[in-house]
Amino acid sequence: MSFSNYNSALTLEGLQTKPEGQYLERKGRDTKSSKIANELIGMLNAGGGTLVYGMHDSGAVEDLNVLSPRELDEYRKLVHDFIHPPANIELEELLLTDGTLIFLFHVDHDYERLFQRKDNEAVYLRVADSNKGPEKRAEVKKLEYNKAIRSYEDEVHEDFDPADFDNTVCEAYRKAMHYQGTFEALAIKRNLATKRNGQLLFKNAAILLFAIDPSQYIANAYVRYVRYTGTERQSGQRFNVVKDERFEDCIPNLIRKLEAFMEASLRDYYYLNMENGRFERVPESPKDAWMEGIVNALCHRSYNLQGNSIYIKHFDDRLEISNSGPLPAQVTIENIGRERYARNPRITRVLADMGYVRELNEGVPRIFDAMRDSMLAEPVYTDIESTVTLTLRNKVTAHKETIFSETLERIEANWEALNNSQQRIIQILFEKQEMDVPAFEDVMPLTGQAIRYNLRHLIELKMVERLSEKRRDPNALYRFLNK
Repeated sequence: MSFSNYNSALTLEGLQTKPEGQYLERKGRDTKSSKIANELIGMLNAGGGTLVYGMHDSGAVEDLNVLSPRELDEYRKLVHDFIHPPANIELEELLLTDGTLIFLFHVDHDYERLFQRKDNEAVYLRVADSNKGPEKRAEVKKLEYNKAIRSYEDEVHEDFDPADFDNTVCEAYRKAMHYQGTFEALAIKRNLATKRNGQLLFKNAAILLFAIDPSQYIANAYVRYVRYTGTERQSGQRFNVVKDERFEDCIPNLIRKLEAFMEASLRDYYYLNMENGRFERVPESPKDAWMEGIVNALCHRSYNLQGNSIYIKHFDDRLEISNSGPLPAQVTIENIGRERYARNPRITRVLADMGYVRELNEGVPRIFDAMRDSMLAEPVYTDIESTVTLTLRNKVTAHKETIFSETLERIEANWEALNNSQQRIIQILFEKQEMDVPAFEDVMPLTGQAIRYNLRHLIELKMVERLSEKRRDPNALYRFLNK
């Protein structure tokens, strides 16, 4: 149950147990007011958030009632005393059911202004669950540049018709926020809309998040999937596009549609588990990797650059997920796994509230972890001509030869009865498809005679076949039986 009048999604249990991240910080009672001011400046310059004063990192409540009135006033006035320019921060003083007092600082993101300390002009930036700073002047310049790009999602779209909203998605957001009022009131509260001369006007972020077809108002606000045969893009007579799909919808629906579509489009391959002799099926690309890649592209695209949509290019050996807009100024190809910065913080925050994205600090590392856990090549990011592309390579092309299902069953059924050399031969054939005896000798500590002995046994078990009409052929090829 919510206990905050400012943010209905907040609960005491959530504040105590949720890990600190991009949008949540806990500070104990002994934290100095100047330290809290630094944290608030970091949130202002990032995507906003909530700071709980009077709560230890562990989640234990530390009653602020033990502070003197003068000390409490110091915390009440810290936004005015330490932060420049004037900031949109709401202080909510909450008395819990047991009479203990905590402060909630609700921080709204500001697109146009950069915030700093009044006394020393120090600039801070919240990144994941930590506060960076004081920033050097070069970094401050980068922040100023990024704010100009980020302002697009905050712009009002005066000709938008609210009848074009997907009411199901709007209602899902209202319920996720545990908000008792209307969606329109919630949109104003979360800075997705504003009132001007008595008229309710929605911002670009709201259109991208909730409109049935955002591309009616924001050009190229769709995702395009292209499937190529082979590993390179061809044209003319060698044109190799076999599927070209366009997905148009609000971002939450796009995420759901693309999840189902990609699961149906990606192939499986097998790897041989040497411990039990079973051929285990794995997807060509781990879901955590491509799903995070797609969500990141939707969250961080520069929607003000309307020349290109988000592309998913599917080749035999890789997926390429690209979106328009260069990397944020302080993010580089080298530090992308560590540095965090939301290009569209309002969009990212709503998707986090609805459960479509986790904390901002988890996305890219999860892609790297998923590829590593699947024993696939490390993800590769490129930033070329204002387009960021994530490449996820697979091993499907290394296992493209089909193995007859009955052969697989024989191998699995007889695995324990095979000796180590015979198991190793099967593993090598699975990786190489076809081999002759000299090639086996290069990778096994056995003589040619011993290898032929083991191959004959596998032929008798109808697992392997010999491809040669000559009785004595040193170059005869061996492969899995496929008949």
